[in-house]
Amino acid sequence: MDLQAPASPIMHQIRWFEHYTLWFIVPVTLLVLVLLIMVAVKFRASRNPVASRTSHNTVIEIVWTVAPVLILFFLAIPSFNLLNAQLEIPDADMTVKATATQWQWNYEYEGSGETPVAFDSYMLKDPDRAAAGKTDIDRYPRLLAVDNEMIIPVGKTVRMLVTAAPSDVIHAFAMPAFGVKIDAVPGRLNETWFKADREGMYYGQCSELCGKDHAYMPIAIHVVSEEKYNTWLAQAASDLPGAFKALVADAGTAKPADGLAVAAK
Repeated sequence: MDLQAPASPIMHQIRWFEHYTLWFIVPVTLLVLVLLIMVAVKFRASRNPVASRTSHNTVIEIVWTVAPVLILFFLAIPSFNLLNAQLEIPDADMTVKATATQWQWNYEYEGSGETPVAFDSYMLKDPDRAAAGKTDIDRYPRLLAVDNEMIIPVGKTVRMLVTAAPSDVIHAFAMPAFGVKIDAVPGRLNETWFKADREGMYYGQCSELCGKDHAYMPIAIHVVSEEKYNTWLAQAASDLPGAFKALVADAGTAKPADGLAVAAK
């Protein structure tokens, strides 16, 4: 009945715009339905054996021209404002490059120190849950949980560079709770941004049909406090598995974020 609970400023705007458009869509739909019923009842053949030969009505033509123009005007202004907010990338606090291949994601944290932090992210298989410490299905849902999540600090502007491996196919990086969806195209570097406004675990999926395992290419982003992020980043430079295990252990029995449902093709 609704979009996912927003967890970024852009998603708040997207959700507001979706609700705003319903104030136009619902009345227009009902009006068209009423007109169709009126025409079907009033102008049926049994009631009007001789069809009307009316071919022109100036008032009606003015109304059905002006009314859609006004409706589109009221839709266009907030729509352009939203598009501008999505495309106008603010000064970023950090940059993460996501590279897609069949069927995984690779994340590179640019400018993360002398030892760069980079890792692959695969869908977590059921036999590997116990070893990874991710047996809590509520927090790590089946077919959505991954072995290594993207870790970002809450309240920080994250610039995302998204591409696909040169010899691969087109994928799409989609995180519904953040209002992010952008193609990962081989040989092209696309750019977007988001700023998570609350901590938690968020899930998305590849949203461009990319082969037989398209349905098994999830995206998981773990939003943590700045202190936890700095601790993870420092440890990840020398002990990446240990850094992830420390975050999993720290999460304990915390409840997952609201944005668990996935919007995908």
